[in-house]
Amino acid sequence: MNNDERICSIALTLCPGIGHIGAKRLIDGIGSAAGVFSQRKELPELLPGVSPTIVTALDNPAAFLHAEHEMEFVEKNRLTCLTLKDEAYPSRLRECEDAPIVLFFKGHTDFNCLRVINMVGTRNATEYGKQFCVDFLRDLSSHYPDVLVVSGLAYGIDIHAHRAALANNLSTVAVL
Repeated sequence: MNNDERICSIALTLCPGIGHIGAKRLIDGIGSAAGVFSQRKELPELLPGVSPTIVTALDNPAAFLHAEHEMEFVEKNRLTCLTLKDEAYPSRLRECEDAPIVLFFKGHTDFNCLRVINMVGTRNATEYGKQFCVDFLRDLSSHYPDVLVVSGLAYGIDIHAHRAALANNLSTVAVL
């Protein structure tokens, strides 16, 4: 059994019938994804409500094989894989019941910086909406030059938020 937290976290997301909320509950209850797998047979005694079907779902060598291939891809492409247990994992996101078990990203940023703003909107942005992004982020950057701007990478308001952030030397993260 692999005890690499990243591989175990990815494998946990690939086990049928568990889902992200169930996986997060297991990790929160046991302390780590590696612990969930290493203690899978004891889970019903350790965590009330864990059924034998969950224990069976966790006995999944194919999930580990797929997770190992994912990590090869991550390493080959110089991506970063964060798990719920990583200090760099966004602490605010970790508090959400449906927080992703793993985050993949490329680049350098502090997900736990003091100031984070999320900007999302329509794909069919109006001229007013586009100008609002430019003006708002310009003004925001003059007061808070350390703010992190988070959005999707969709056309429309999202892309204008990223462009305005970059034009004002703000850090930006695109959530795919």
